[in-house]
Amino acid sequence: SLEDEKDSEHTASSVLRRVLSLFKNVRLGSDLTNFQVPPQLSQPKSQLQCYAEMIYSFSGKDLLGECSRRDSPVERLKSVVTWNISKLRPVLFGSPYNPILGETHHVSNGDINVLIEQVSHHPPVSALHATHAKENIDVTWVQYFSPKFRGAYLEIEVKGKRVMKLETRKETYHMKQPRLILRFPGPGAYWDGKSKIKCLETDLEAELHLNSGSFMERFKGNNRSIKGKIYESFSGNMLYEIFGHWDRTVMAKNMKTDEIEVIYDAKENITGLKAPIVKNLQEVMESESGLVWGEVTEGILKKDWERAGDAKRDLEEKQRESLRQRK
Repeated sequence: SLEDEKDSEHTASSVLRRVLSLFKNVRLGSDLTNFQVPPQLSQPKSQLQCYAEMIYSFSGKDLLGECSRRDSPVERLKSVVTWNISKLRPVLFGSPYNPILGETHHVSNGDINVLIEQVSHHPPVSALHATHAKENIDVTWVQYFSPKFRGAYLEIEVKGKRVMKLETRKETYHMKQPRLILRFPGPGAYWDGKSKIKCLETDLEAELHLNSGSFMERFKGNNRSIKGKIYESFSGNMLYEIFGHWDRTVMAKNMKTDEIEVIYDAKENITGLKAPIVKNLQEVMESESGLVWGEVTEGILKKDWERAGDAKRDLEEKQRESLRQRK
């Protein structure tokens, strides 16, 4: 029946067929930055919202504020490492909306304030500025995702710069992110590769290696592992060994005392996350992600795919027309 067909739209097999059909004419190594994804395979939110969630959305400790509260430089770097790990959230199946030029997203949570804007379309660069008022912390990201088709998986590299400034401590941390791997058949997305954090003022550095794991490791639940170290940049002397699983718990071993401590507990930090609430609709800018994609999101949530598709196409056509007028 039609109802049965409608209910089966999101079964694993139908989703897989739809995913594979999208890539049947795509060449290996192709850049998928401007690849159009149908509403059925979209998350009901913008990529800008996903970026911002990494900073303001947490249910446990204020890990961003902890970065400046620690007394010693190595403890502060360890806290920066913990905060970076906290941003490695399990990735839901589906692609967020590609932000349109000029789109913005603004959220506050306690002492944390986040503002992000889409500042370029080709490449699709997002600029994020976040502050922690109480601890005088400044975070700046200027970045974009570069997805490439690799046959059995999609490789999504994060390009750009991520910088954190602990103004009170007069320390600046430069951060590089790992890549994201989306494997077929799936759905399944995993962070993979190397991540680095460096502070020039303290001569301290951290290096993390994330492993998405083989098929058997993923099947057994042994994937999403993380290994790394905190060390002195000049001498190479290792101060802490980092190990664990970024979606469970991560430990740090003091190389001098052999003491082991849990520095990150994913269950504590990201369980029960809540979506932000609009307190005053009159103050929301027209460029806000929630308004820009509101019609598309409503269609997806109601599984009205025709409505969502029409709204998405209209928005994308307006974007193309706007870009033509700028030339």
